[in-house]
Amino acid sequence: MNQPVFPEDHISYQLHIRVHQQLRIVAGAMGSCNFFPGDYVYTGSARRNLKARVARHLSRNKTLRWHIDYLLAHPQVEITRVETSALPECQWNQQLRGSIPIPGFGASDCRSHCGSHLKRIR
Repeated sequence: MNQPVFPEDHISYQLHIRVHQQLRIVAGAMGSCNFFPGDYVYTGSARRNLKARVARHLSRNKTLRWHIDYLLAHPQVEITRVETSALPECQWNQQLRGSIPIPGFGASDCRSHCGSHLKRIR
């Protein structure tokens, strides 16, 4: 995996994720979610300390708090690449082509009507 660059003006990140086998996980209050094998991108943000937020996602040892934490905790899931941007989270997410595998995933506080901050690509 590439090491992300953290320029001072970057506030958003995208985690490129590979799911190696079909999964069913319980993602907190979201409940049961099915994932098919393939590539996904999760878009998030951190107004302060982007590097720490990304490091948290890369860690396997953490309290499961956000929807994405439940997915990333599964042993058949890996982060293959991390990118950062100065674009606002929702704007960057909306520019990403892909399908929405689970409506509302990672977007419980989204006010831009993204539908989900996790997209399945390819």
